[in-house]
Amino acid sequence: MDIGIVGIGNMGMGIALRLVDSGHAVTVRDLRPEREALAAAQGAAVAPNAAAVARGVEVLIIVVVDTAQCDDVLFGDDGAAAALPVGSAVVLCPTIAPGDVERIAQRLAEAGIGCIHAPMSGGPLRARDGTMSLMVAGPHVLFERYETVLRQMSSRLFLIDEHPGNGARIKLVNNLLAAINLAGAAEALALAWRIGLDPALAQAVIEQSSGASWIGSDRMPRALAGDLAPRAHVSLLAKDSALAVAMAEAGGAHTPLGNVAAARFRMACDAGWADFDDAALYDLARLRPPPPATTG
Repeated sequence: MDIGIVGIGNMGMGIALRLVDSGHAVTVRDLRPEREALAAAQGAAVAPNAAAVARGVEVLIIVVVDTAQCDDVLFGDDGAAAALPVGSAVVLCPTIAPGDVERIAQRLAEAGIGCIHAPMSGGPLRARDGTMSLMVAGPHVLFERYETVLRQMSSRLFLIDEHPGNGARIKLVNNLLAAINLAGAAEALALAWRIGLDPALAQAVIEQSSGASWIGSDRMPRALAGDLAPRAHVSLLAKDSALAVAMAEAGGAHTPLGNVAAARFRMACDAGWADFDDAALYDLARLRPPPPATTG
């Protein structure tokens, strides 16, 4: 299948290389030339803009950060939507507000282009080996047409329903819990350190006990090792937890723990940790400052 991918950051690169390995003709675009060069070295073609990626593809996968970037990729200057063939489809992978998913899907439908929302979970390594989770929402006819590709991307594929916005809703529910669990794990290990315990030993006990969570087990060993190279930036869960809280408020739901977790991620961003791995919440809990920014 001819596949286009716009956005080859940590997750998008994993998806691109996974689909190249699966035998597809993959064309990519990213704002960073070094990412494009890396993809090209692994067998992907590179296009100069989103419109050039979209020409002639059967499906366009968008793996950017937020709604503004989705709108720019699809409807901005050299946007993909005007270049996509009628009858093709867009797979939106970012976690964005449900209303924005629905708006984008409607606008694409008016141009004769299908839309599947498939927010991701699992991290870059799972994206690369095809074991990440996808929460797929969109018309069944589109799912059936692209099921092979979606299952090559994800061995943990959840078909939500035919309404694209519901993929966003369930992803935000998941990410709110992830934010709560990560903020709690960081706070607990900081407490262990502060009262004189070995936090690595505390983490080993937690991983085999009732306090364990997947995200804590994934992030806290990196935090304890001082490895904050970003696999998932602090800013991403800050965005997602804020979106989840806003979704809850719009629905008349109360999320007191979610509100606290969202505030912690917002505080981490304000304290200078936005571009670091979200394991940095441990350093925030210990009141450590972020390291100096590097240049060059």
